[in-house]
Amino acid sequence: MTEREILIRKLATAEFAATDLELFLNTHPNNFEILEKANEYREKAEQLRKEYEKKFGPLTSDADSTRKWQWINAPWPWENKSSNEEQ
Repeated sequence: MTEREILIRKLATAEFAATDLELFLNTHPNNFEILEKANEYREKAEQLRKEYEKKFGPLTSDADSTRKWQWINAPWPWENKSSNEEQ
C-alpha cells in the first residue's frame, strides 16, 4: 500500500468516526464525552486532509485556489497499476 493510500484511508476513518459520533449525538445530545470525541475526530480529519493536500493535491475542486486543477494530474482509477493487478 502506498503512502497516498494509507493517508486517504486514515482520513476516511477519521471522517467516518466523526460522522458516526455526530449521528449518535442526534439521539444523545447531552453526552459531552461523545461530543468531545467527535470534535477530536473532526480535528484529526482536518489535519489529515491538510497533510494529504500538501503532499498529493486537493481532494475537492475548491480545496485550494492556488493549486487549482492539479487534481487532474493524478492518475485516474483505471490508470492505477495496483487496482489493475488485483483484478
